[in-house]
Order: sequence, then structure tokens, then C-alpha cells
Amino acid sequence: MSFARVTGPQATLPPAGLPGLDPALSRLVSVDGLLADAGATRLWHVLDTGDALAERGLEPIGTIVAVHGNPTWSYLWRALVNASLARAEAGAAVWRVVAVDQLEMGFSERSSLRRTLAQRIADLDALVEGLGIRGPIVTIGHDWGGPVSLGWAVEHRDRLAAVIALNTAVHHPEGASLPFALRVATARGMLAAGTTGTTAFLETTLALAELDPAVKAAFRAPYATVARRRGIGGFVADIPATPEHESTPALHRMSAGLRELEVPALLLRGPKDPVFGEDHLDDLTDRLPHADVHRFEGAGHLVAEERPYADVVLDWLDEKVVDAVAPATRSRRSAAAKRAAAVPAPEAAAAPSGHLWDSLDARRDDDGTAVIDMTTETDGAPLRVSWRRLSVRVDELAAGLDAFGVRAGDRVSLLVQPGPTLTAALYACLRIGAVVVVADRGLGIRGLSRAVRGAVPDVVIGEVAGLAAARALGWPGRRISAAALPAVTSRALGVEASLSDLARAGRGRAVPAAPGPDADAAVLFTSGSTGPAKGVVYTHAQLTALRDTLAAHFGVTAETGLVTGFAPFALLGPALGTRSATPDMDVSAPRTLTAAAVAAAVRASDARIVFLSPAAVSNVVATASDLTRDDRAALEKVETFLSTGAPVSVDLLRRAQELMPNAVAHTPYGMTECLLVADVTLPEIEQARGDRGVCVGRPLGTGQVRISALDAEGRAAGEPRTDAGVTGEVVISAPHLKRGYFRLYLTDREARRGLPERWHRTGDVGHLDVDGRLWIEGRLPHVITTADGPVTPVGIEQDVESVPAVERAAAVGVGPVGRQVVVTVVEAGVRRPGLASPDLTERVRAATSQRLAAVLVVPTLPTDIRHNSKIDRSRLARWAERVLAGEKPTAP
Repeated sequence: MSFARVTGPQATLPPAGLPGLDPALSRLVSVDGLLADAGATRLWHVLDTGDALAERGLEPIGTIVAVHGNPTWSYLWRALVNASLARAEAGAAVWRVVAVDQLEMGFSERSSLRRTLAQRIADLDALVEGLGIRGPIVTIGHDWGGPVSLGWAVEHRDRLAAVIALNTAVHHPEGASLPFALRVATARGMLAAGTTGTTAFLETTLALAELDPAVKAAFRAPYATVARRRGIGGFVADIPATPEHESTPALHRMSAGLRELEVPALLLRGPKDPVFGEDHLDDLTDRLPHADVHRFEGAGHLVAEERPYADVVLDWLDEKVVDAVAPATRSRRSAAAKRAAAVPAPEAAAAPSGHLWDSLDARRDDDGTAVIDMTTETDGAPLRVSWRRLSVRVDELAAGLDAFGVRAGDRVSLLVQPGPTLTAALYACLRIGAVVVVADRGLGIRGLSRAVRGAVPDVVIGEVAGLAAARALGWPGRRISAAALPAVTSRALGVEASLSDLARAGRGRAVPAAPGPDADAAVLFTSGSTGPAKGVVYTHAQLTALRDTLAAHFGVTAETGLVTGFAPFALLGPALGTRSATPDMDVSAPRTLTAAAVAAAVRASDARIVFLSPAAVSNVVATASDLTRDDRAALEKVETFLSTGAPVSVDLLRRAQELMPNAVAHTPYGMTECLLVADVTLPEIEQARGDRGVCVGRPLGTGQVRISALDAEGRAAGEPRTDAGVTGEVVISAPHLKRGYFRLYLTDREARRGLPERWHRTGDVGHLDVDGRLWIEGRLPHVITTADGPVTPVGIEQDVESVPAVERAAAVGVGPVGRQVVVTVVEAGVRRPGLASPDLTERVRAATSQRLAAVLVVPTLPTDIRHNSKIDRSRLARWAERVLAGEKPTAP
């Protein structure tokens, strides 16, 4: 598709028919030039909703000034323009939007002037003055429109209401190379040819997103000739890559001035950006530490074309800016605010005291065992590390990290298997206020890389495999090896020091002051079983509250002893002041744990509590025949057995308890966002039969659980309540609930939608029974919306799994929302996927009261890597729909 060609230098209106663009909003504005352009009058093209609002009798509360980058034009902001008008007409806050075509760009005037960053900031100021915009003003910029809009914002703080930036950069470190794409564009002999002489730069940019051909044609429309593309080349030439560059002083003034901006700020980013990396976002958040940040996973440089950013921006303005610029709106409380007020504040709990490492300090003269490494032997026995040795090592590493340059707030990615080395490194980081980033290999190499790169660590501490991945995949951060490496290996991996080097450097040095309780302590990544892994942020106070809740509920003392085959709890032994052992296994792959390995760890540690994940429990039970008499005798001493991380069947719990006959079997309910929410024992589960779902017990400590009822479309729309028998989303609060998500503003906002502070929407669905126990019925995205109302999957799956031929089952919805039918997919010992046999179909249908549209069979149900127990129902639903539509069945 093509549009009318514009070939002259004059400003003009865009051609008619551009998709998504209302021609009535285009206007040409004559503006007197400033700085090098003084004495000239320039004609700008802008998209402006001002007249449209006036025609509707709507008075704006402020103006959003939107500035595009290179090589786009104001068309980039059409979604914001259109959404702002639609929302204003619907009674929401009224914002005027002015989206500019920068001079030499889009449909604005071309001139012979070379426009530097300082000139473009002045140009924007001239336009704002020419349009008579006084304030309040919100600036939004993308790409090199970011420095231009933020440069104007820094110079006009008295009129500024907020700043917003999409995929941009405001600082270029001296000596650092440009991103590869820009190095190519600015290379000698390539600049003119690639940016002006041909459409290469333009086409390369448009290829960064999957755009409709008509949209691509619209972006090309202003740049049909060499003369009209000179602005593209000029923009690239103006990238201040060196201190001597003409635009470097303006960039430095702007980037330094950002540190003094106190207005609300929103940073939106598409991480798949070859131009602006995570380090650019990290720099921006350092300059605007109060900014709300959201990374749209899977989006790239043209995030405005890939994600619904316009509603995000306008919702954010409603939440963070509208009351400040239009105080009268404060009296109009939204329905969400009213619902939040209806939810009681969390019960007051005693603030956790001390620090996570207090027990290390208290036992620093104790030669008793603190940590046992079952994977390393000394003199034929597992390696034992005393409290004295561990405490000294933590202090040495803490001081050594400080000497290495690690400061409070720096993020340190730990790529080390659980054991004494990881324990010492983790507590050393916490001790100096560094924020530990923990993402395990169970995410897979792509998921792990996405997590680590997204966290932008300042330092990576790893074993050889992790350091090699960091090198190969270009992860940020200085490198520290867990073990001392040969010089040639260190150089190849970019390693600057080993932990031993740091310990030596730290001996005799003072440890820095401890961080405060509200300082960030950790970023723990979720399993990624329900979408891309999310970084969950915990403060020191919240980790300490977790320690206290765990100790109080399970009666942990110095003599208890722990065996932890579940990664999140593998590091809590020293915090609890009791010895701990991790069995000989790959913690990232729970299926590697055997019954004999558990017994060996229990025997070595004389542990009374065993923590395992559901997948680990399954394999422990499966390998029970390998246990010796001594192994069984050791397991008989266990007093408490916990399986946490996902629901566990009653049968599996019973079989596990047979191996630990004197233990009380618990199955706590929790998630990365709140590692302990509720708890239930096997005897309690057996007494609580009758309800649908998996009983996970009552809240721990001062924690609270409520249910937000589902509407007909499966959305959690009801006020969170404690009424029995109401199915809905599980809403929780606890002293050890996370602070938030790392750079996921939208995820944070959804998790607290309609709730006060310190409450969290879990995404799980379930109900409370008459005794206040919580029953989990599935995940919110897996609710099946039938014509008779929403249906949850777990109860159906429990029915179907009662059929002898069925090993596991998943219930999924097929069809449009509100009219879905229920389909079950089962593991039933088949070699090929497809429709179940008539006999099996009949038996499955007879097992449940829920009407089933079809029964399908698969050799294996798809599950997440880390737990090997959370069935991917969304994937199965898509597969089932294809099979029922007549496609040849393949593995889901």
C-alpha cells in the first residue's frame, strides 16, 4: 500500500486514509525559531486534540506533549490521541494531546539547519509557546524523542506535571561503544547511504515489530525522497557518542537535571530492543528512582506498536497525576477505591526484629555444625561447616565485596548451587545491603537469561557453567567465580576475582553498616510456569518476618535440624539458627532427588524437619525400594515433613509418610510472592473431605485470606470476603508478603487491584469452607466460562483421576468466553495423542457430574520444568481446540 508522495521541503498535512489517524486532528502551526533558528519562522505538523475537545465542550486539565524519535513521526502516538478522546467523551479525565512532528521529520518543514539536541529542545519550547500551552504539562518521548522531551521537562519544572518515556536513553558513558545497530548506522560511508540515500535505516526500524503493511506504509509516507530523509541522517549524526560531540553538553545537562525532578515518572520498555538495552533503563531508574517501571516481555523497540501503552499511560495519569492537577476530582472516588476501603487493613503484627543473619552473629563462637554439603566429601564424610567458620566467612566476604566495590542497593546475581558456598555468599550480600538476585536453572537457558538480563545485575557470582552462560549470552555485571579458577579460564570468562580472593581481601576489614529493615534485600524469580518468570522483590523486614513465621509455626529450634530439598527454603537454616543439609540432588530438577539421598541427609544432620517439593516427593516415593535398614531408621526420626510449592495428592502424602512414619505430614500453601500463606496436615486433610479442590488449610500467624468472587466471564470482580462456599480469586495479606515486582508496574497494579496496601491477588481460585480452611480449585486464567457460569478445573480433575486407567488429568475450556465447553485431557498409558477410546470416555464421563464435551488422551501432560507438577492448562486448551477442529493430533 502507498499514499500520495510528498517530495518538497514544505510542511504539509498527511495524506488521507492513514489507518488509525483522524485527519481532523492534523494541523499546521507557524512558530518563530529559537537559538540557531532565530529569525526564521518554521511550519510544524502536529496532531492536536485541543479543537476536538472544545467542540465537545470539554475542558482539559492539562496537556500531554508527545515527542517521537527517529525515524518515526507523530503517527506513533495515534493510539494515545484516540484513547484520550474516547475516554474524555466517556467522562474520564480530559487531557489535551499534542503529538509533534519534529522539524526535518514527519510532515513538518525541512530546512538546511543541522539540528543538535539543544536546538531540538529549544524547537520544542518554541512550539509549546506558540501553541499557548501553559500547564500542567506531561511529556512523553520515545527513542531520541526521550532526550528532547526530558530536556524540555528539566528546563520547565514549574509547568511540569509528569514525565513518561518509552525505550530511550539519556546518558552515554565515556568509552562505551554505541549499540551495534547505531554503530552500523554511524559508520563512515554508511551514515548518508543508510539513513538518507536509501530507506535502509527506516526499513530496519520498521522491521523491529510485526506491523500491518498499511501501518508500515503510513510510517514511510513522509520519507519518500532523499531530501525528505535528511532529518533521519541528521538525527543519527547527532548521537553524542563522544565527549567532544556537539550535543554531549546538552545531554549531560538533561541527564543530570533528571536527578532533581520530583514529579511522577513512568518508564515503559520493550526488552527486545537492539538499540536501547537494559543498562539504559537501569541508568534512567538510577536518575529517577521514584519512577514506575514496566517491562513488556516480548516487546521490542517499537513498544508503542506492540502493546496497549495508551491505556497504560492514561490509567497511570489517573492514578498518579490527576488529583494533583485537578484537586476537584478527589471527591469522585472510583469504584476501585471504594472496594479497597471495604477491605480491612492487615492485622497489626509485631515488627520483625533484628536481621536475617542474627543467628550467625549469636553463634559465631560455636563449633557446632551449621551447614552440611552432601555433594562434597572430606575424609569419606559429607563436608561440615561450623557456625564459627560460616560466620567468619560471611564477614570476610561482606568486607571483601565492599572492597570490590559492591555497595548497598547493588544487585548481585547468584548462579551457585545450594550449599555452604551459596549460603556464605548470600548472607554476605545481605549483610552489606546488596540485593541478591536468585533465578535457578529450572527456568531453562532462555528463561534464566531473560531473568538475569532483566534484573541488570551489577555483579554475577557463579560457578563455571553459570559464568560461561553469562559470557556467551552477554549478561551484564562484573564477574566473580565461586571457586578459584586457572588464570586462562578466568580471563576467558571475564572473571575479576574469586570468592576466596574476596575473603582474603576482607580479612581484618570492617563490615559496612547493616541495611535498614525497609531496604530491598532480594529479587526472587517465579517458576515461570504461568508465563515469563517475574522478579519478586523482598525487603529485609519481609525476609525476617518469613523467618519468624516459619520458626513459630513449625517450632524450629537450634536443635531441630533441617533437610531442604526445596530451593526457596534451602538457605533459611542459618537464619533459623539450626543446622541444615541439602540432599545430593540438582535442586533445579527436583526429580533427581531419591529416597536414599533424603535418608543420607537426615542421618548426617540428625534433622527433625524435611522440606521437599511435590516433584521431589514423587521421586522419593518411587525410589523407596532402594532404602536400606539404616536409611529407614534415620527417616523414622523425622518429626515434621513438608511438601510445598504445589498441591500434593492425599495418596502421595500418605505414601511419603509411610517412609517417615513418626512425622506429621504438612502441605503448606504459598508462592514466590508469599512463601508461606496457609498450612494443613495430612490428618486435617483426611477429616476435611467433601469440598471441591485441594484443602491447603488456614492462614499462618497473622496472615489473612479472602475470596474475590468470579463473575460470569471468570473475572475476579467481587469484594474480597470471608464468606464460606464462594468461589473466586484468593486474596492474601501477611507480614512476609513481597514488596512488589521488579520493574513490572502493571503486574503490581493488577496484583493489588481494588485492594489496600499489603494485600495481594494470587491468581489462584478457590473458596473458604465453614471452618475457615482454604481450598484451591485452580488458576484464574484456567477458569472455564460455560453458558451455565464459571467452572474451576481441579474438582473435575480429581473426579477423573479416580478412574483406575487415568494417571493424571486436566480439565480445560474450548470455545468463546461465556460459551465454553469442558474437555478433559488425560494420561492413560497411551503412546499417541488423540480422542480417548469409547470405553475410557464413558468411564471418565461417569466419574464426574460435570458435562464433558470430549475426552482426549496424551502420553504425557505438559508441566512446568521446575515443579514438574503444575499442568500447563492454557497450552492444553489450545491443543484441544485444534484437535477437536479436525487437526491431526500431535504432542501438546
